[in-house]
Amino acid sequence: MDDEFRKESDAGEKMSEKITKERVFDAIRKVIDPEVGFNLVEMGLIYDAIIDDDNNVKVVMTLSTRGCPLHQLLMQWVKDAVKEIPGVGEVEVEIVWEPEWNISMAEDHVKKALGGA
Repeated sequence: MDDEFRKESDAGEKMSEKITKERVFDAIRKVIDPEVGFNLVEMGLIYDAIIDDDNNVKVVMTLSTRGCPLHQLLMQWVKDAVKEIPGVGEVEVEIVWEPEWNISMAEDHVKKALGGA
């Protein structure tokens, strides 16, 4: 009986630690693109975070250019940042090219700093 209670309690704890898109985006804010000095969220490179019922996370992102030399490194940094969220399960990072990123997707202070405002 104690084991049954423990299983229900564990399930309840997992539910209370539901990962949200906001928490994922906040974690990714730690990832700075070293070429420009801004984080990937404020640059507008993170398009979505999809979280399933088991707290597995799929991050959908793009890069500022297809030939970005830091492609693999940025993906790993995003994955590592999301994994730091307590309760997160598996983490997948998908790079997409549509819509194609442009400076208008960045936050205003980034546009201004990069000459796009």
